[in-house]
Amino acid sequence: MTELNTTETAPGRTPAGSDAVAPPADAVAPPASPPVPKDRRKLFAALRWTAAVLVFATVGAGVTYGITRVERTDVPGLSTKDDGRWKYPALVKPELPAGAALPFAEDNPEGIHYAGLNQLLLPAPAGATPDPTLKLEKDEAVPVDTFLEEYQAGEREKLKASLVNGGLRQIAGRGWTTPDGTRTRIYLLRFHGSGFVDAFKGCTISTGLANASVLEADPVWSEVKRSQRNDLGSDGSASGPSWRSAHDVTLYQEAKPTGDEQVRFGCVQSGDVQALVLQTRKGQAPVVPLHQTVILQSQLLG
Repeated sequence: MTELNTTETAPGRTPAGSDAVAPPADAVAPPASPPVPKDRRKLFAALRWTAAVLVFATVGAGVTYGITRVERTDVPGLSTKDDGRWKYPALVKPELPAGAALPFAEDNPEGIHYAGLNQLLLPAPAGATPDPTLKLEKDEAVPVDTFLEEYQAGEREKLKASLVNGGLRQIAGRGWTTPDGTRTRIYLLRFHGSGFVDAFKGCTISTGLANASVLEADPVWSEVKRSQRNDLGSDGSASGPSWRSAHDVTLYQEAKPTGDEQVRFGCVQSGDVQALVLQTRKGQAPVVPLHQTVILQSQLLG
């Protein structure tokens, strides 16, 4: 396997990977909006360039992952203050079968992933403990019925029928809990083609999750994306094909009132694979770890 560089850092105010670049000096400023509370302004600033990793994430083994373990003293404006990111191990692109194309290469425009599905799962961050309640089979395979436990009982039969009849090939999963009590579960669903992923209904704002009956768009992520479009152009890229051609990323959170735990939910559609990231924590689930986890999982699928 080829280990990817995790030591490079991007210029500018960014906690993200080395693919992020500073916006041009003559970028058009976004329209005026109501004042944002001080703490949210800081969060927007921290996440603004984290989202840029998605914009500039490219296909191939040369992608760098500075977001995994960036030294904060090397990032202007962040100093040594903890901004909430987790320390992930160095990420590695899995080896492909002989003759197999990389996802989204010129000879693989449908984004077919030929690597083992469990090899495409994001590894747990430092200090995390495996989730013993996640029922896994060989090679971290997840039975359909186990996966459907993440949804409300009334949704399961309909979703199961759509999966069985909708080109599902396999599901792989991984789960962990970090010392702050945040519980993370990642599922990768491999279909027979990207068209079947388009038809999957388990990753929408109307999805009935078992622990979050009502979802809303993640406001921080939405603001970052709007700002990024203003800085980099209407297609979300500075040059070359837009990242949207490879990935469709949406983030949600449980609408208030949330009860004892808050749920955050991320979805990454990448060729023939649909990724789902679920994070929960008592009280309020942190924003930054979900964004970081979704971006890294998206890059592994690139």
